Amino acid sequence: MKKNKLVSLMLSTLMIGTIMFSAPNAEAAIHVNPIDGIRPDFIKGADISMLKEIELKGGKFYDQGIEKDCLDILQQHGINWVRLRIWNNPIVNGVEVGGGNSDEAKALEMAARAKAKGMKVLIDFHYSDFWADPGKQNKPAAWANDNAQQLADDIYQYTSKVMKDFAAEGIEPDMVQIGNEINNGMLWPEGKPVSSEGYKNLANMIRQGLKAVRDNDPDRSIKLMIHLANGGDNGLYRSFFDSLILENKVNDFDVIGLSYYPFWHGKMEQLESNMNDVSTRYNKDVVVVETALGFTNDNGDFQKNCYGPNEERLGGYKSSVQGQATGIRNIMEAVSKVNNKRGIGVFYWEPDWIPTPGAGWKHGEGDEWDNLAMFDFQGNALESLDIFKLVSDPNNHFVQATVKELEPADVTGNIGVPTELPKVIGAVYTDDSVKELPVSWENAKLVYDAVGNYRVSGTVLGTDQAAITKINVINKVNLVKNGDFETGDLSQWTIKGDVSAVNNSSSAGDVRGKSAMHYWADKPFAFIATQTITGLKNGKYTLSCWTQGGGGEKAIQLFASDYGGDKMTTAIINDGWNKWHQWVIKDIHVTNGKLTIGLDNQANAGNWGSFDDVELYAEE
Repeated sequence: MKKNKLVSLMLSTLMIGTIMFSAPNAEAAIHVNPIDGIRPDFIKGADISMLKEIELKGGKFYDQGIEKDCLDILQQHGINWVRLRIWNNPIVNGVEVGGGNSDEAKALEMAARAKAKGMKVLIDFHYSDFWADPGKQNKPAAWANDNAQQLADDIYQYTSKVMKDFAAEGIEPDMVQIGNEINNGMLWPEGKPVSSEGYKNLANMIRQGLKAVRDNDPDRSIKLMIHLANGGDNGLYRSFFDSLILENKVNDFDVIGLSYYPFWHGKMEQLESNMNDVSTRYNKDVVVVETALGFTNDNGDFQKNCYGPNEERLGGYKSSVQGQATGIRNIMEAVSKVNNKRGIGVFYWEPDWIPTPGAGWKHGEGDEWDNLAMFDFQGNALESLDIFKLVSDPNNHFVQATVKELEPADVTGNIGVPTELPKVIGAVYTDDSVKELPVSWENAKLVYDAVGNYRVSGTVLGTDQAAITKINVINKVNLVKNGDFETGDLSQWTIKGDVSAVNNSSSAGDVRGKSAMHYWADKPFAFIATQTITGLKNGKYTLSCWTQGGGGEKAIQLFASDYGGDKMTTAIINDGWNKWHQWVIKDIHVTNGKLTIGLDNQANAGNWGSFDDVELYAEE
């Protein structure tokens, strides 16, 4: 497969008071506004868990054309903390699993290097042999047959061992987190909080991890963190920490860590509200311990990236060096402004992860994060790295961003059906942030009589630039009701079987728009979701849907039946989170004026995924 490569980005001089934007093959000079009142010890961190593997596979890093140790570049650009994940044993049958093969030995080496440069260190225990996150919390192979109480003891013994090993090398971490993104618990199934017993098991596991650190830190100099994803979801955080702290009396930790990716985890206002609430409610400091934004939508290797144009739209910043810098600066400001100075810092997740053969997200695969790094595809430091210095620079100056362009809106309409125009339009500012502004449309013809492309102009208060909507009018109407699930529920659908495994999701990455039909259960399950459409003209129809998910189901099918012919099906195979695929059944010949469409899912324990944008059209 052909690899897309960025031309090496050229550094240019920052002109005071001016923001310059250039062609895609050259890095733009950027401006980053200072953050008023940012604390001197604010954590400006980077997760560098991939770095050692990148170095072993030949990856190199440059700053202004000079090859340097990546840690030196990060430190010289203002990074003062590093975060290092630890997997128990990332080797299966003698083969490293990939994803940095982030074991204790690598963490020890990288921690020593960081400490030698004056950086502080956060250790991130996954308690797994591979990635642990809300969608998977698999036990290490060595603990596979242990019960809940044994698992709690495993955590204590393993955590104690690692802490002793660090101490023996004269390296004391400055912060330790017990588990990684443990929204849905850890060490499944025993530590999955789907019942009161599961909550107790999870609380005991966390308790033993915290105790292991405290027992090896008599001076209590190490900060302890509990970390969840979905940083804008206050309901999640209240539910989790109410259970942990108030019900199960586990409270011997200092920091609540949040993952917040603007393109997955909601608006900045939701993050701000959540941080203010949980820091006060539980008397804890808060850290955004994972975040990132893209500097381009291009791809540096053969692996499909998890960030692209759709994520750019959801994230609220252009995929540019300036947009990346502005977005991370604004997240830092949100943390800095948490009430009572309880917001203590931000970690950028894997700014070093440049596309390097052999250093992919798992063995045999590539780098799905390369356009979210803070180095270009050849390892040249981007100017966005300067944010970590500029936000605190007393000589830096504030520049008010202004609207530089309005993004055209694209709308699809149908002949004879009123076309709904958007109430807001995207405004791109000079700092490459994108905000939705109210728009007034002029001379809008809502009903069109012919297929074609139309344009409607509008105005946005505060700018003299014209707003444009491009309307593509087609002779095609989706006959499925609530096929996009944007009602926020599963209305119009009949679901039979294990209905508790099915819900309406609004989590970015699990949906294509605002909502989708989502499924998951911790035991084998099966369900069928159907909708019968009546009053059809006899003739041929095409049915389609989009899906994403972890894969591994016994069988999933999209089907059409009860239309006057044999049942028609197409198999669905999912291959990863946020990897959407469309499945299509063509030439459904309706002869009785009706059609039942459906989704049939026969799943194993732990399977998860989403259905979205189910469509049925008459064929022309």
